[in-house]
Amino acid sequence: MNAWSPAVVGLTGLLLAAPVTAGDGEVTGTRPLLRGDREKLPALLPSDTHLLLEAGAIEKFLDGLDGAPPDWAVVYGHGHHDPGHDERLFNLNRERDAKREGKPALQWRVAFAWYGDLSDFDPKAGGFRVTIGPKFTQTRWGVVRFKADELPGNLMAIPNPGLRESLRRKFEKGERIEIDVVMTGRLIPEESLVYDFSHEEEGRGLIMPVVRIERIDYLLP
Repeated sequence: MNAWSPAVVGLTGLLLAAPVTAGDGEVTGTRPLLRGDREKLPALLPSDTHLLLEAGAIEKFLDGLDGAPPDWAVVYGHGHHDPGHDERLFNLNRERDAKREGKPALQWRVAFAWYGDLSDFDPKAGGFRVTIGPKFTQTRWGVVRFKADELPGNLMAIPNPGLRESLRRKFEKGERIEIDVVMTGRLIPEESLVYDFSHEEEGRGLIMPVVRIERIDYLLP
């Protein structure tokens, strides 16, 4: 696995203190495509960022916010056809929102990852458009799926010239090129966590942290 060069780390270090914007206050979706593994992320992101990429880190984050997982079986009852199901779920969210107020973790800057694929190449921009999808992480709290608020509509990854030609050749052969789309931001205080149930597995709890995005980074393992 290739590490980033000192030049790349040095250049990105100049941008650590502030969100990456397009000049009008909006977060830009056009960003360099960097090579390296996740161990390099602390050198790229703002120094106060909490990485929530693995189940253990996510669990500790939720511990700090809400203490302990809910009793999902009680909340679920007999499922969606149970007359009290929706009310119990509503009350769970309302009660936990109230108890969460003032918790330090509400103010954390956090980073999480979604799946990404390189798609169309744009010769004018010299980069690839990026298609994305959320990751679902199994934890002792339930399934965690981060929600991205204020995500830019046009996502594009710009590789350096040498890497660009290599990726173009792979793309022309029909090879799939997967990347990590790392998003950094803060929880939205008024809707920081949403408790629900999985649509894939009956009775399985689903937790959705809602993060207002401040920056996006593209990582090619």
